[in-house]
Amino acid sequence: MTLSGRIRRYLHSRHELKAQFMRPFQQFFRKEASSSILLISVTAVALLWANSPYSGAYFHFWETPLRFSFSEYGIARSLKEWIADGLMALFFFTVGLEIKREILVGELAGMKRAVLPVSAALGGMLFPALVYYAFNYGTAAAGGWGIPMATDIAFALGMLYVLGKRVPSELRIFLSAFAIADDIGAVLVIAIFYTKEISMGYLAVSALIVFMLALANFFWIRRTIVYAVLGTALWVTVLASGIHSTVAGIIVAMFIPARGKYDTDRFLQNVSRFLGEFRCPPHGCGHSILLNRRHLNAVQSIEMACHDVETPLQRLEQALHPWVAFLVIPLFAMANVGVALGGAELVHAATSPISLGIMLGLLVGKPLGITLFTYLPVRMGLASLSPRLRWGHIAAAGMTGGIGFTMSLFIAGLSLEGTGLYDTAKVGIIAGSVLSSAAGIITFSFLWRAEGGRSP
Repeated sequence: MTLSGRIRRYLHSRHELKAQFMRPFQQFFRKEASSSILLISVTAVALLWANSPYSGAYFHFWETPLRFSFSEYGIARSLKEWIADGLMALFFFTVGLEIKREILVGELAGMKRAVLPVSAALGGMLFPALVYYAFNYGTAAAGGWGIPMATDIAFALGMLYVLGKRVPSELRIFLSAFAIADDIGAVLVIAIFYTKEISMGYLAVSALIVFMLALANFFWIRRTIVYAVLGTALWVTVLASGIHSTVAGIIVAMFIPARGKYDTDRFLQNVSRFLGEFRCPPHGCGHSILLNRRHLNAVQSIEMACHDVETPLQRLEQALHPWVAFLVIPLFAMANVGVALGGAELVHAATSPISLGIMLGLLVGKPLGITLFTYLPVRMGLASLSPRLRWGHIAAAGMTGGIGFTMSLFIAGLSLEGTGLYDTAKVGIIAGSVLSSAAGIITFSFLWRAEGGRSP
């Protein structure tokens, strides 16, 4: 082979390797982007419904009581509470799977790779909380400091998808990584600061179930039904203990096995042997699968081999993500985002320290914290920025991180429960998220034009 041929072959192999590495992220990115479009639509419907002549039906519908009971034991919740306590536990379980994957093989794997996104997430949580607390110090709403801390990854990645080539692919990965690290922080905040009363009896039972999950993982039990049964039991006991039940989703996810039945080398050996069962005439096999039992058995064996080499973590994440992205989160948004935006009430809500603290926490605190806490580890030599990224890109990503929405609504429901201030918080969340989106789009477009209308 000539030198030029070898060079072309080498470049082609490098391109194929990069494409294989990026493909899973691109699929994840497209799913998140698609779900964000649905979220926007659902939000618009909820706001229109809550401000229509049928607004009473909106609020009454989500307060419909539902009770599940067995003998004298039962759990009664409104439809809205079942979504928040039940379906959102599935959302947090999926988030937990993403977190575990990122810690094992993703952008959070290893101290050196994790420094930048974890530091960015820390700054992006600390500064918005301080902004909110400064506006609400000494008031009944001061406990809502966690509201502007979290980033809505679906909306954020959806916005980047719309911007297309204006956003470097490295920045999308960075934003996903710090948003996932951000989710870890949000779960810790919920578990530590928004737990009111704890039942030690139910907590002890929860600890026993966690021990059983650990044993199942230790003995490489790969059947998902085992984790489903134990996870459901943990959800019930955590809910009864006083800790928010969604924490159970994260805990269960941490014990889902991340290794297949056997490794890739054995998989390749088995598949190669099964493929050897196909012996076809010169004109091809055609529809031999219907006629040749050996071919059918080989196909079924390959299918089983694919199942055995795939990890339960991957399989569950791929199976659940569409349900969470296209059903659970839109349902939560539909049930919670509706707020009456009439005249004087809107003016009062928009000028309240609660809404101002949330809005400025998302719009100003987020980009400031993310940019500063990204700059510090780079300046100290603990991490490095990709050559394709500029500090303007980091600042723009920080603005995009100010899209709180789903997690902000969730934490607002916990922190302001029983205060009558939830609707005021919704106004701040919606305003802050919309303004952060606009600021991010404008900044990314400006950077793109500064680069001459091309990706850096």
